[in-house]
Amino acid sequence: MNAPIKLSTVQRIERELMEDIGAGALAPGTRLDEVGLAERFGVSRTPIREVLSRLTAHGIAVPGERRGVFIAEYTREQLAQIFEAMHEIESACARIASQRLTLLSRTEIDSAQANCVTAAEAGDRIAYLRANEEFHLAIYKATGNPYMAELATEFRRRTGPFRAKKIATKEDMISSAHSHYELINHIFSEDSVAASKGMRTHMAQSFMDTLKVN
Repeated sequence: MNAPIKLSTVQRIERELMEDIGAGALAPGTRLDEVGLAERFGVSRTPIREVLSRLTAHGIAVPGERRGVFIAEYTREQLAQIFEAMHEIESACARIASQRLTLLSRTEIDSAQANCVTAAEAGDRIAYLRANEEFHLAIYKATGNPYMAELATEFRRRTGPFRAKKIATKEDMISSAHSHYELINHIFSEDSVAASKGMRTHMAQSFMDTLKVN
């Protein structure tokens, strides 16, 4: 068994912040305060500056007119363009995943969905948003293509704060979690065309719901 890869301090902080952003725990326009982040992670401001530089390079954060770095904000037109690209990548991931399913990938997708349902039924919004991200990440991983998975993940992180706004109530969470079942059935059917169409339908509804609240 391979030993787990040990992350550097910068990588660890970057991963945790990107998870927060992807799950909508940090809203668009939120200022990423160096001092506050240094206190949160128990480090000096030097690694925090490097993390913020990385997030800016990815387009996930942007330098503000005032001093500081902020979670990126997008116009409705920009958001529509990002979602258009995201739809294509997500549908491709579903198509390829359906062709390359393994027992492990099935188990990981099922496990992620179980976490979604548990969080939704508990009415735990942050837990649900994180579980929902893990559900999609499990589908990306099932492609067996780390480059495609990385690209799809970046789009999810960029849009996370915007998508999170449409999940406001327990009913929203339950509805979202239940919408996964049809998608899972398409992917597990190993019918790549059905899997691709299923993801397109799923993402189109997500996009429409996102635009309503942004």
